[in-house]
Amino acid sequence: MSLVDRVKRRFARPPEPVRVAVLASSDPDERVLAWGTLSRDEGWLVATSLGLRTVPPEVTSVDDVEALDSCAQVVALPWHRVGHAHWTAAGGGGGSFRVTSLSEVEPGVQARGPEQRYALTDAGDLPAVVRRRVDQTVVASHRSPLPGGGGVLLVARRVPGQPVREWSVVFDDDSRRSDPEAREAARQKLADLVAADQPT
Repeated sequence: MSLVDRVKRRFARPPEPVRVAVLASSDPDERVLAWGTLSRDEGWLVATSLGLRTVPPEVTSVDDVEALDSCAQVVALPWHRVGHAHWTAAGGGGGSFRVTSLSEVEPGVQARGPEQRYALTDAGDLPAVVRRRVDQTVVASHRSPLPGGGGVLLVARRVPGQPVREWSVVFDDDSRRSDPEAREAARQKLADLVAADQPT
């Protein structure tokens, strides 16, 4: 992509379906930060102030967004629920994102969702914006081994609307969550970090 193309892209307005999807958001303060064009005319991958979302090309009105929201096609993945976002560049400004979401399976414990792959023909500023937004949510991150093998990732994240950071445990191997010894070790490691994080 030439310098002129990059400057044009930087000051361009988002495609109309992207603007409509964000306009229909339940949060009136949500705004588009960057977008990339998905391959095979599948729409756009969009970074907003709230999270990462896909917008299909058939969005032409707020009614379309409401219908698609009901089947979870344009719902944003909040930044603090992005466990991993890996960008691989290809020629011509395109490439692919591999995104792994996190979901809370019990208080303080998160599990990785299936990896989603997004092929982009034109990524624009999307890779840099996604990296910055995900990094901004992570306050602290500690990897720790577990007895009997494997480990856990102990992470503190900023969550919008919460005055304190949210600590959670992510097991490297989800099957270890059912092992009482591993659970107790992870619980203790998390309790120690949370205690050390409290102001004195």
